[in-house]
Amino acid sequence: MKNMFIIIQFTLREAMARKVFIFFSIITLLVLIVTLLVIGLIDMETLSGLGNHSGKELLMNEVVSALELMIVNPMASLGLLLAIFSSSSFIPTLLEKGNIDLFLSKPVSRIQLLIGKYLGVVLFVFINIFIFVLGVWLIISFKFNYWEFSFLLLSVTIIFAFAVLYSLIVLFGVLTRTSIPGMMIAYLIFIVISPLLQLYKFKFHEMISSGIIKTILDGLYYVVPQTAELMGKTMIDLAFGRGITDLQPVFTSFLFLILALTFSIFLFRKKDF
Repeated sequence: MKNMFIIIQFTLREAMARKVFIFFSIITLLVLIVTLLVIGLIDMETLSGLGNHSGKELLMNEVVSALELMIVNPMASLGLLLAIFSSSSFIPTLLEKGNIDLFLSKPVSRIQLLIGKYLGVVLFVFINIFIFVLGVWLIISFKFNYWEFSFLLLSVTIIFAFAVLYSLIVLFGVLTRTSIPGMMIAYLIFIVISPLLQLYKFKFHEMISSGIIKTILDGLYYVVPQTAELMGKTMIDLAFGRGITDLQPVFTSFLFLILALTFSIFLFRKKDF
């Protein structure tokens, strides 16, 4: 266990040296500053007046949750895109001649080495995500004096979506020793496949008459990581204090993560360096 902690610490230092992570930290700081300035200009009485004018009661939790989600959601998606890009080369770099020889010469098992690298990257991304979510939550909560602590769980949802995608990047990193395939497939799932499968499941499922096509699409829906739902409905439910109303995307995505990491470990242990 001590060896794994050492690998995690080493990975954290390696991540801090990467310019993309520094770039994301700078963007995070700038967004928090802009959020502070904009939120400071909002007049709660004006918002309440708009709510009365429309004939609907403007609930405080709806105002706060909507503002927080409006800021966090697009930044979270941008953060994941940057995190996928900047973290895709960690495993291929590890497997380069000289690097892998150095690590394997130490009293550390291959499982500890691979899992330590994986956890180190995930932890570093989580720190950045949590600081951003916490900053937005503090700014808006202080402004409106309304504290919805469940909003902080959005950081867990975001990092879980990244952890699932990164398990795929690790797998392809071990398979190919290059960063491009894993990065491109993670982007394809996050940007295209998962949103399209979500759209099919909830909008067009009944419109498709072919049983074979339905079976294939249903299978893909439950096999492919459901990042679109994690970054969509799950985040919205948590932001509005409803908790996770649908655990199925969490369970199936977690199962994908475990299988991807297990296969990565199997391949890594079999490789001859």
